[in-house]
Amino acid sequence: MKGVVKHIVLAKFKEGVTKAEIEKLIKDYADLRNHIKQVKSFEWGTDMSIENLNQGFTHIFETTFATLEDRSAYVAHPAHVKFGAQLFPTLEKVIGIDFVPAPEP
Repeated sequence: MKGVVKHIVLAKFKEGVTKAEIEKLIKDYADLRNHIKQVKSFEWGTDMSIENLNQGFTHIFETTFATLEDRSAYVAHPAHVKFGAQLFPTLEKVIGIDFVPAPEP
């Protein structure tokens, strides 16, 4: 498959997880790009939609890879596995989606 691979995570943190804890998790998430060479780019943000369709999800994270194999190496990498063990207990809900952007019609 040609083109980049996008790994999208939507997160809703549990009630009681502090702003400082969330900021630390985001910093640690972003730091994965310094430990996993397959990460091409990382971006994140918070929901700001006016459509009220977020279903409680507050944060979105996007990691980009050159290939599906790079994405798979990232998912299996010990640094990612360790981070996931820190992140998942703080989440009430999470959605993960991977896709290859389609060319414009």
